[in-house]
Amino acid sequence: METLEYTDINAPVVARCKEGDRKAQYELYKLYSKSMFNVSMRITNDYTEAEDVLQESFLNAFRELHTFKGDSTFGSWLKRIVINKSITKVRSRRLQVVPLNEQLEIAEEPTDQDQQDLNYKVEAIKRAIQLLPDGYRVVLTLYLLEGYDHGEIADILSISEATSKSQYSRARKKLLALMEEQALAN
Repeated sequence: METLEYTDINAPVVARCKEGDRKAQYELYKLYSKSMFNVSMRITNDYTEAEDVLQESFLNAFRELHTFKGDSTFGSWLKRIVINKSITKVRSRRLQVVPLNEQLEIAEEPTDQDQQDLNYKVEAIKRAIQLLPDGYRVVLTLYLLEGYDHGEIADILSISEATSKSQYSRARKKLLALMEEQALAN
């Protein structure tokens, strides 16, 4: 099987940043600020905190750029910084992770019709996610939107993998309940 090699198209800009080029830093900021703000916003659920996280993350990235080895893309390296800073912000608001009971509840899988209904209500889903408690929203965001698996989430949040799975299951149930409430209200 042939191994494909990936080249970061922004590597020359990153190299210029490492040399202290301010214009290159601004280029990277323009390239990544919107997507990194969105990542932070989904986790913090607060516009002002997401802006703060964005600024702190870029400052940290530029200050620590010498530690960036290029093993991954600059974007994925920066995204990890943004996620960690966003989680720290949420934790500073006293992130409460619901403890895992001895017996795990088995969640019912949504039907195809449920999936179709959810697909047509993207804005309603976004509003419902914003209403989730911090612990649920963070795990749901990291799993569904950022693509981390439960082992990675457990490492990031310093919880067990089973707790991550439980939080995700409970968040999904709560999200569906919020969606039903919104549907009844309309």
